[in-house]
Order: sequence, then C-alpha cells, then structure tokens
Amino acid sequence: MEESFETFLNWATKLGITDSPQHNLLSQSTPSSCLGKSLYVSHFPEAGGRGLAAIRDLRKSELILRVPKSALMTRESLTANDQKLASCIARHTHLSSTQKLSVCLLAEMGKGKSSWWHLYLMQVPRHYDTLASFTKFETQALQVDDAIWTTERVISKAESDWKEAYPLMRELQLKPQLSTFKAWLWASATVSSRTMHVPWDDAGCLCPVGDFFNYAAPGEELFDGEEDLESRNRDTTLQSNILWDDKDSQENKDAEQLERRLTDAGYEKDVDAYCFYARDNYKKGEQVFLSYGTYTNLELLEHYGFRLNVNPNEKAFLPLEADIHSKSWPQESLYIQWDGKPSFALLSALRLWATPQNQRKFVSRLAYSGLQLSAENEIAVMKWLVANCHTLLERLPSSIDEDVLLLDFIDSMHMYPIHEVEQISFACGDEIISFFEDNKLQKNCNAVAFPLPSKAIRSLGRWKLSVQWRLRYKQILVCCVSYCKEVIEFLSSQHISCKKAILT
Repeated sequence: MEESFETFLNWATKLGITDSPQHNLLSQSTPSSCLGKSLYVSHFPEAGGRGLAAIRDLRKSELILRVPKSALMTRESLTANDQKLASCIARHTHLSSTQKLSVCLLAEMGKGKSSWWHLYLMQVPRHYDTLASFTKFETQALQVDDAIWTTERVISKAESDWKEAYPLMRELQLKPQLSTFKAWLWASATVSSRTMHVPWDDAGCLCPVGDFFNYAAPGEELFDGEEDLESRNRDTTLQSNILWDDKDSQENKDAEQLERRLTDAGYEKDVDAYCFYARDNYKKGEQVFLSYGTYTNLELLEHYGFRLNVNPNEKAFLPLEADIHSKSWPQESLYIQWDGKPSFALLSALRLWATPQNQRKFVSRLAYSGLQLSAENEIAVMKWLVANCHTLLERLPSSIDEDVLLLDFIDSMHMYPIHEVEQISFACGDEIISFFEDNKLQKNCNAVAFPLPSKAIRSLGRWKLSVQWRLRYKQILVCCVSYCKEVIEFLSSQHISCKKAILT
C-alpha cells in the first residue's frame, strides 16, 4: 500500500501539483515530490484517518498547495479523450451535473489500470458513511423525527437519481457491478464528499492531493478545545441576556466576517490552478485543516459521512406549533444553538408568541430587534423552553446515560473476540438485538462470535454515528434547560430585589 501511495505521489508531482510556495507553475523543472516543502501526509485517528500535517511552521493565509487545472478530474477532463462517453452524456440533457459526473466516474473506474486516473482512483475511499448509505435500522437509531425524515429523503433521492441515470449507464455498457445501486452510492458519495467548487461546472472537480485535507468547522478556531457546554453557559453573564440586541448585533457582524472566509481554497484563473491557503497559524507537526463551509452534524453526515465532536454550527430543532411560526423568520432559523442557547430568531419568535394577542402589534418591532420585552415575558419564554426540552427528552427511546453505555458497548465490539451481550441488555437491549438481526448475526449463549463480517463492521460504524448524533442532540437540550433555569433564577432575583427596593 505504501509503495502504491508513493507511486501516486510521483504521478501527482509530474502533473505539477506542489506545496512549494515559490514553485512557478510554468517552470520546466520538476520538484522531487509534490509534498515536503509545506505539508506531509500523516495519520490522525481522531480526525478519521489520513490527513495533511505542517512540515514547518505555517502562517495564516500562506499559500500551501497548488493543483494545476490539468490535474483536476472534472466531467470536461473525463470526456475529453472519450468520444463515446462525451456523446452519450450530451444526449442525456435531463440529468443533473452531479449525476453526469457520477456516471463519468463509474465509467472511468471501469477502465481499470488503463485509466489515466487509475493511480488517483486507487486513493479514493471504497466506502462512505453518508446518510444515503444508512439502512432502516441505522436511520431509526437517530431517534429524532426530523433527522429520520431527512435521512429517508436523502435515501429516496439517491434511489431516484440512480434510476434516472441507469439508462445512460446501460447505454455506456458499464460492467454490471458498476451499474448497481451500491456502485451508484459510492460514486455519488465521492462526488458529494470530495468535489470542490469550480466556476465552469456545478458538479465541481475532484482534486488529487487537495482532497487529503480534513475538515474543520468555521468558527472552531474560537475555541481552544472541547469544553463542558454547561460550564460555558455558567461563565456567560446572564446580564447579557437583557442586552441581547447588542450582543446579537455583534454576533451578526462576526458571522458576516466569517462568511467571507468560509473556504480556504479556490480555483484561481490567473494561475490556472486550484490554490489552498492556511486557514490558521500552524506549528510544525500540527494537522492542517480545510473548511468546506458551515454545516450542522446532520448535514456533515448527509454530504460527507462524518460528524464533529465540537461543532459551533450544530443546531437542535424543536417541534413548534403553527402559531409560533412567524413570516418574519424562516423556520430553519428557529433552533437551539450548540451551546444550549436559543437562536436569535427563536427567542424573538417566542417573545412575541408569549405576548397577549392584542399587544403583539405594539411590541413586534422590539421583539424583532431582539430586545427583551419584560421580565415576566422572558421568564414565560424560558419556562416554555424548559418544558418542551423536557418533553422531547422524555419521548426519545433512550436517555443520555443509556446512549453513553451503548457507545461503550459499540466500541467494545471492535476490541474483544467475544462480548457478553447480557452485560448491556438492561439498556437499549432491543436496539442491540435489532442490530444483530439487521446484520444477520447469530447469538449463542448470549454471546456473539467475532470478528464481525466486514458488512457488519461498516454497519456498526454507521450505528455509532447515529448514536453519537442523537446523544449530542440530547446534550444540547439539557444545556438549554440549564441555561433557561439560570435566566429564570437571575430575572426572578432581580424582580425580588426591585420589590424590596420599592418597599424600603
């Protein structure tokens, strides 16, 4: 495998891919390796495996990798020397650009070692954990209705796209194994998770070496590491809640600045290459990250097949009654933030909803501006959030503690040759049994023989992602309850103090 990877790097070097900031793309000289001046490939288990690390100290915004246009895999480059593929693609105008690129990718895979892209294709993952690959069991393991519905929609869309593209694959006479839904899931997940934006094709491009960067969420650099969210809430002064408008105005300004630097790479026409820049200052040996944009963990699972333990863009949505919805706020803006605080829009909508109908017209401007309407109104809003978070937590099939135990069990299934199922049967027992049945695993004397088949191992990984996602959702609700109770306590104490002051 190492020899194959070195061969790939040699291939990439000959194409002009370089991490040398001084290298001239038009230079006739070929460097000894495409990596080694700014970056090197390393293994980062906590980030999912292979990634790129700094071989020297890197400065923020410094150019660290260039990939010439001739090295980018696009629909244009794949059809340039394949007349049959080009003509067939041209006839199927109803297909989307991503469907066409997925078919092109499958056709290129079918060429085997004769493909000009063979060395690169051997570096592309063979399996993805995107939502489209989730089984019914893994989907139900998410537990939250919105997440289940999203996953079912994604799966249905993948099946529909495959059926629409199947006539084209048949016309190209692709090998039977490359025309299956399983093959389609691989190709479409490759396009979804590994392509980068280019101005001439909506489907984007596959970028050799450039796709080795692992993801870091925009805003993640604001935090030194994972902290207990409840502690973070306690450290935040509750007085800022009263000045929410000023606080959110600043947050909106910060968000606008963040939007301008969401991505750390892009195609630059003046040098005819994809250029990558350091998103932060990196010390020698540190992993160098790339930001693909702002995504919740569910969106990361949908498009890329992974989630983050710390994601400042994570959101927990609450079921809201129709009379809470406001035309002034899109529904996707009504959520609980990753730190347990209600979003600006949700808080504004609830403040207005908690106001008597005959008074809403007079206070709507204040509510939409993010101002607190009154202490009583704010307490009513916080009590509503506490009650609804509690209701949601009670309705979900498992508790936070049970999910933690279940994750320990899932991890142990990778580690031990035989695991006693009875040890965990008191918590999430039905779910564990469903996993065994879904993967056709036989239990004997309350134990399961290992090692698991590869298909079951992949299912175990997706199951773990589902449990991790729902656990994080529940933790956000718990943090919201803690935050709201602190606000209630603070406002109540202020109210009592005011009364005493008046009396004296």
